[in-house]
Amino acid sequence: MVFLTLSCWTRSRGPDRYWKVQELLKNARHFRGRKNRCYKLAARAVRRAFVYATKARKFKRRSMRSLWITRIAAATREHGMKYPLLIHNLVKCSVQLNRRILSELAITEPRTFQALATLARARQQEGLRAALGDGKEPAGVFSRITQLQ
Repeated sequence: MVFLTLSCWTRSRGPDRYWKVQELLKNARHFRGRKNRCYKLAARAVRRAFVYATKARKFKRRSMRSLWITRIAAATREHGMKYPLLIHNLVKCSVQLNRRILSELAITEPRTFQALATLARARQQEGLRAALGDGKEPAGVFSRITQLQ
């Protein structure tokens, strides 16, 4: 391959490098000291800041979920139930509301949340009645008690 001029085969590092540096320094403008002016220090600091930002996004989701659970638990205790019972019985009732929506209902619409708590309590009572039964053995079931009689 033959190049007739020198400029055809030398690699230009001018403008592209300039804009790359400017983009990185733009991300470092709010840092203190030389980290917002010196490229080498700014590159290190920006990389570290992006790592922290990524971790913070995950932590924010976790902390928001715990906040929602705390709010729901407080509202549930006002209605005489506990949080795990409410969630378990709402799932059994096929109520598909996530914790964010439940916490918003508890804050902004207490009557709607009270209706959900009542529904969960009714489901719990229904489950207790089914577990206790009426004291009679179902037909076709042989237990020790029926054999002794």
